[in-house]
Amino acid sequence: MSAVLIVAEHKEGMPSKATLRTITFGRDASEMLKHKLHLLVIGHNVEKVAEQLKIYGADCIFLVNDPALETYKAETWAYVTSKVAQQCNAAMICTDAGSTGKDFMPRVSARIGAGMASGVIGFDGECFKREMWAGSVVARIRLHTEIQVATVQSTLFEPATPAGNSSEIEPLHLKIPPARTRFIEFRKTESKRPDLPEANVVISGGRGLRNAENFRMLERLADLFKGAVGATRAAVDAQWVPNDLQVGQTGKFVAPEFYMACGISGAMQHVAGIKNSKIIVAINKDENAPIFRVADFGMVADLFEVVPALIAAIENTIE
Repeated sequence: MSAVLIVAEHKEGMPSKATLRTITFGRDASEMLKHKLHLLVIGHNVEKVAEQLKIYGADCIFLVNDPALETYKAETWAYVTSKVAQQCNAAMICTDAGSTGKDFMPRVSARIGAGMASGVIGFDGECFKREMWAGSVVARIRLHTEIQVATVQSTLFEPATPAGNSSEIEPLHLKIPPARTRFIEFRKTESKRPDLPEANVVISGGRGLRNAENFRMLERLADLFKGAVGATRAAVDAQWVPNDLQVGQTGKFVAPEFYMACGISGAMQHVAGIKNSKIIVAINKDENAPIFRVADFGMVADLFEVVPALIAAIENTIE
């Protein structure tokens, strides 16, 4: 029987929330197609990741555990994925549409001669759905190849819930060819805050923050919520914050329980990356700012008055 194969992303021995959301997409697709659902875990010493995925109802979890896979390289992940897809008769191969998926999945597509759809938001049994022009249009994309490859805009899906049965883990031993690229170093961003796509609360700032120093108050507010700090492209381009904090169409897509936009006008490119948030709160002095069109709650006010007052009120409550 054919299968839907989900490539799992993981960090520090834990499956990512994006992977759990992609499993939800995979479940729906496999049910429509009447295919099996398989998961693939790639890396070295990643048995723990596979064990944690056993509860999500996959028919099988393939584990490729090799010292050559200790550090991520697009070409080795693409090689492993394509080989496993052929072995398990995969008709569809999916992973999250984050930076890793964008990096290695086109290589998978090229290796096996499969059509690819990127950043998909749904599948109706025949066609993938994909947003275009910052979400103004939803396109239906039909792939005519025997195997279909897709990266999934996973923020649209709820994380998979335990399915009540335990999946079998099948170790696979592949001969990993020497990579043409060489791992030099990994420069980890040191932060106690959650990663943007994983955070339940995101506090973001835009051009209205005026300078880098003013982002400190957003950081304090985010810490009180145990959340993450985000920023618009304008703030990143001004070098007020690192580019890994950029939220939007050309940055990271987020779908937290609570998103606060401070001094953000609401350009469509930014809105495309936040619109799946459960609650959006906007603070802006301009009552005509586009951000208010998507906000659940809006405050026409000076953020330099509102944010410090909010911080003080929360701190007083904690004390």
